[in-house]
Amino acid sequence: MLEVGSLAFASPWILLFLGSLPIIWWILKITPPLPRRQPFPPLRIMLALREQEQTPAQTPFWLLILRILTGALIIVGFSGPLWNPGDKLFGTGPLIIVVDNGWASAPVWRKLVRTGTGLIDQAEREGRATIILPTAPRAPDGKIEASGLLRAEDARKNLRSMEPAPWASDRNLAKNAIEQIKIKGSAHVVYLSDGLETTHTATLLEKLQEFGSLRLFADSGSSPAYLVNQPIREIGGFTATILRPKKIGDVALRVRLDDDEGRLLGRASATFKDGNSSAKVAFSIPSDVLNRAARLSIEGGNGAGTVFLMDESWKRRPLGIITRKGAANSQSLLNSDYFVSKAMEPFGETIKGTFDSIIERPLALMVLDDAIKLNNSERQKILAWIEKGGVLLRFAGPEMTQGDDPLIPVRLRLSRREMGGAMSWSKPARLSSFAENSPFAGLQIPPDVKIKKQILAEPTLDLDDRTWARLSDGTPLVTAKQQGYGWIVLVHVTANTEWSNLPLSGLFIQMLERMSGLGKGVKTTEKNIVYPPIQIMDGFGILQTPPGGLLSIRGNQITSAKASFSSPPGYYGTPGARFALNLSPSIPQLRSLETIPSGISVRDFDTTGGTEIKAWVLLAATMLIILDLFISLIFRGALLKGSTGKRSLVAAFCLFAIFNCMGDPAIAQKALSPGGPETIMTPPRNSGDSRALQATLSTHLAFVVTGNNRIDSISRAGLEGLSLVLRQRTSIEPGAPLAINLERDDLEFISVLYWPISEGQPIPSERAIGRLNNYLRTGGTILFDTREQGSVDTNILGNGGIGTAKLRELIGELDIPPLVPVPSDHVLTKAFYLLDHFPGRWTGGKVWVERRGGRHNDGVSSIIIGSHDWASAWARDSNGLPIFPVVPNGERQREYAFRFGVNWIMYALTGNYKTDQVHVPSIIERLGQ
Repeated sequence: MLEVGSLAFASPWILLFLGSLPIIWWILKITPPLPRRQPFPPLRIMLALREQEQTPAQTPFWLLILRILTGALIIVGFSGPLWNPGDKLFGTGPLIIVVDNGWASAPVWRKLVRTGTGLIDQAEREGRATIILPTAPRAPDGKIEASGLLRAEDARKNLRSMEPAPWASDRNLAKNAIEQIKIKGSAHVVYLSDGLETTHTATLLEKLQEFGSLRLFADSGSSPAYLVNQPIREIGGFTATILRPKKIGDVALRVRLDDDEGRLLGRASATFKDGNSSAKVAFSIPSDVLNRAARLSIEGGNGAGTVFLMDESWKRRPLGIITRKGAANSQSLLNSDYFVSKAMEPFGETIKGTFDSIIERPLALMVLDDAIKLNNSERQKILAWIEKGGVLLRFAGPEMTQGDDPLIPVRLRLSRREMGGAMSWSKPARLSSFAENSPFAGLQIPPDVKIKKQILAEPTLDLDDRTWARLSDGTPLVTAKQQGYGWIVLVHVTANTEWSNLPLSGLFIQMLERMSGLGKGVKTTEKNIVYPPIQIMDGFGILQTPPGGLLSIRGNQITSAKASFSSPPGYYGTPGARFALNLSPSIPQLRSLETIPSGISVRDFDTTGGTEIKAWVLLAATMLIILDLFISLIFRGALLKGSTGKRSLVAAFCLFAIFNCMGDPAIAQKALSPGGPETIMTPPRNSGDSRALQATLSTHLAFVVTGNNRIDSISRAGLEGLSLVLRQRTSIEPGAPLAINLERDDLEFISVLYWPISEGQPIPSERAIGRLNNYLRTGGTILFDTREQGSVDTNILGNGGIGTAKLRELIGELDIPPLVPVPSDHVLTKAFYLLDHFPGRWTGGKVWVERRGGRHNDGVSSIIIGSHDWASAWARDSNGLPIFPVVPNGERQREYAFRFGVNWIMYALTGNYKTDQVHVPSIIERLGQ
């Protein structure tokens, strides 16, 4: 390899052809350009011509320079030029590349492969072989072996065919494999690290130093390896911990929950504070939605560590009822366990039995009646079970006493409150509405539920925090205490109808379902049950069909199974009964690589040097050849005769070829546009006729272009999503959404117009204002969206947020009629769906319409104003998945946003049709007469 300053040549012998340039100069100099062709004139005219001296013209000097430069660029290009070739490899032996190909390398894998490929190219230029050693096991026996001496081509194929594994690297095995390498001389050793430090990292690095100079490449920290840990169930949802190796900087992540088909169930945020290596993410989600959850992942994450698979353990709720001996199968209506077992049937598997038979079973919830007496040993067993995530549910009864029972969440009074007793009611008590922090929040309380007798709790400082349900007078009805990862819950009435009619109500079933949802999930641990792989996860966190050769997992190995080559992360079992093997249980902690022995050069990825410029040099030569061809056509007169259209076509073709070689096909396409090359710098515009034809052939939803590319792309995606819903649910089949430039485009053929308010949006000109006023007067409908939750709550002319202020500025000259909030009987509430609110991405603000309906267009309001960011709620990506989360009610709120969009379009297109329906009974009655 030849180096000249910052320039190097991989094949310098090709530069010898530069010596032929003088010969090429001489040949070009004596060779005249091709003569011009002229038609043969009539003889009479030819005789009248004066004789001229016929001498050949020489090639112009500047053209000679151009052609010599072209030849020189071609020779230099094929000689393999490199810019900043970087440092040469040390030693005289081969290049040894050790690659961390475990799960943590996935975020930096492309950088890692690019860096390794550059090093192999450098070894090829220096005539060295390459040895590649991965650090993650890739064999059924768990061993790691280094490759033999590879040629550069084979080494590149080896590296590029490698992918990150969905399990951890084993640097101890890698060290053992290094010891088997035998080479002559000293090697140049490179370690492509994933940035994590383990127990054997320092030992491996010291072993690599024995072969020669060692360089360590790692990411600077822009793409850390995150790890999602096992989630923990809590009231109304669950929390999960996310780990990172470096503790530097504040980082915010978005975490999403999906079902089996990739549909979004919820989103939440996790924030790393500077100095912390972990962050919590909390999901508040109903149990019925959680039962559909299949995947918890970091948005934008890349790797198996950013994904946690959720299996049937999050859905199955095994429930146990402790009974007296011989009473397990009793069905008497007086038994306290009868109503409980019946209420649990819809959502859980109920098991009845004595303490000894129940405590050994894997359960999520256990019911203990007051009549069951336990000794200290049995209480300790139950407490240990609760602390691991179980829920103990107790019901009051005549045999429940005050005492210091550790299985009761609050202290109890000796006396009971009952009808006709010392602490009597004048009439049976009713339930009060549930607090927001209660797991029963949102449940509807039937008016016929009455409490005749209850056991009372002693007033304490923490009684309010431990109360989940109250009576109308404030006395606790359900209390609970968290014990470890589990809960102790007490219902202060009996489980039968002796003290209340609560067990007869549907509310009783809903309350038990909510409480069972707090319990841990359970995996079958029978050793004779075998779970074959169903889907496995690759190193990038993508599920795929498992290849042959993978091992099945027995039931008694579920809790101890670790991700490996033979058992990668994924789903095992059958589609109806599967369990998830995740990566995080085998990774106790993440540590950033900091313990590096002295003498090791540490660099960032992509700093190997040696940028190839061969393609650019040959591109420059190609452009000069095209330019030479263009000049030759001019000299021969090919561009100077014929019609103007032919000359323009030839010139456009040359420009197309040049710009296409420069890598800008868009400019090249404009060069071939009907307007000719002179239109290259002018943005294309649709003519008014083509826009009118497009708008009249089918219905199109339209949006106002704000000039903010992000907002405009959201508007387009939102209207595309709404158009898809209209095609699926109604007879309307809208075409692609139209982008409307108020200063340029006509509005005559647009039925509905969505106008998002942007802070930097320019004020419409007088011409645009005139178009808008005419559009509103002739039946058009505009939906203004300030995209600020609750900012348009009083009046469009009153105070508000930035969006409201900008809205007043934009429409100040428009003919705006008086506005009122949408009345409860307005057509917009019943145009297609029956609605009482109109949420978008946000909810809570009011929507405004004209005071007495529209003055034109069959009573349709020409102005609708809101602040809910509807386009973001409607927007979907290319895969049909929602782009933005909706808050606070998730996907249910998104469905109502789509329903509002359908009502808006139907309202704008059908007018007062729904209003006229109130007269139908009278019309039918008259027709009958």
